[in-house]
Amino acid sequence: MLEKLRIVFSIPELRQKIFLTLFLLAVYRIGYHVRLPILTNGNLSYSGEMQSFLDKVAVFSATDLRSLTIFGLGIAPYISASIIFQLLGTVWAPIEQLRKEGAVGRKKINEYTRYLTLVICVIQSWAYLQFSVIADPNSPLSKVFYGSGGSTLSYGWVLTTVMIMTAGSMFLMWLGEQIDEYGIGNGVSLLIMAGILAQMPKALWDLRQNMSGSLSGMSNNTIGPDVLIVLAFLFVGVVFAVVFITMAQRRIQMQSAKHVRGRRVFGGTKQFLPLKINQSGVMPIIFASSMLMIPGLIFGILANALAGDSDWSKFLSGAFGSLSSMFQSGSSFTYNVLYVVFIFFFCFFWTSIMFNPKEMSQNLQDSGAFIPGYRPGKRTADYLEKVMVRITYVGAAFLAIVAIVPTIITSQFGVSASVAGFYGGTGLLIAVSVAFDLIQKIDSHLLMRNYKGLLEH
Repeated sequence: MLEKLRIVFSIPELRQKIFLTLFLLAVYRIGYHVRLPILTNGNLSYSGEMQSFLDKVAVFSATDLRSLTIFGLGIAPYISASIIFQLLGTVWAPIEQLRKEGAVGRKKINEYTRYLTLVICVIQSWAYLQFSVIADPNSPLSKVFYGSGGSTLSYGWVLTTVMIMTAGSMFLMWLGEQIDEYGIGNGVSLLIMAGILAQMPKALWDLRQNMSGSLSGMSNNTIGPDVLIVLAFLFVGVVFAVVFITMAQRRIQMQSAKHVRGRRVFGGTKQFLPLKINQSGVMPIIFASSMLMIPGLIFGILANALAGDSDWSKFLSGAFGSLSSMFQSGSSFTYNVLYVVFIFFFCFFWTSIMFNPKEMSQNLQDSGAFIPGYRPGKRTADYLEKVMVRITYVGAAFLAIVAIVPTIITSQFGVSASVAGFYGGTGLLIAVSVAFDLIQKIDSHLLMRNYKGLLEH
């Protein structure tokens, strides 16, 4: 491995790309800690429900929403705009036509995505400031937000802050594009991965605080050597399973038709059409979490506001309590069942958007290839759709298991949510997927120069 790393850094072009990527990620981490103007302390205190809500959103936005910084919105507005245009590309004819125009169409869609990102940044930054003031009325932010009188809205400071947070998110979008063009790997994904890995020291420190030298079993109070060993084996097992499913493919045999040119016969070779088991990636978990975040947050706030006066608000707050044990009766079981149902739904929904069996069948027919035993056209499309439905069940079941592993770890072993997040869920899937994408990009540079890839023996 050391020899392969030496080869990687001995290639001038690849070395330049890696160092540029590391520099741009360092710029992102520096801006991550720059506070908004006027504030001396940018941290806000939230209730348990609010903190859980912000922690989940922060996983796929490359920021910490509890800290009021210039990158407070993270990359989330750009991701939202990209998803919107991906969905529009399947239901709105003008965007669908642009997608078929190749590089020119993609450039136009990217331009529209930037405009929509700007609009989303302005709206989200204003809502974020209002939301933060309501969540913590005694914070320094509230005093600045409403001026010295405490009731008059300080429009100058609010406008300035909205502009700064908008500029911060647009700058992150620009950083991601610079990594795409001049660096190595997917820029936006690397920013998200850097935000996830940056939480690891804090998670390890939380784990260290609860450790003890005696055997603890399942006491949920301290973490002894026995529990630590079990957690280590679980972590290795979960990472292995995530890697296996992420790379798993259903290979469908296909054959190209023979054709004669002059005296030579071309075609007739056997090839494979790879279909990923986890076709939808991490998107179903993100959508399912988002769908359950809002009700859990609203019912949690209602339960606190109506303390002692409303049994139904307490029941609903518990029903959507994501950090409860899956194996406890009643409310926590309700949350996990809904979580799994939404993951299955969004797996099939996202796969139906990203995978078009009719279009793939037409492409095979145009290229002169066919699947043995199935006529080109509708029969081939029906077969591809049947195969994709079957493997999507497997991918959805895998995502559902990975998504609820942190809940089980938290409830059964008594570790904090920040530690349990590295055993599954959105963060682990994103980290593994981005790591493999980065390795493949580096391997492509090595193979072009007749070197072996990083994962080859």
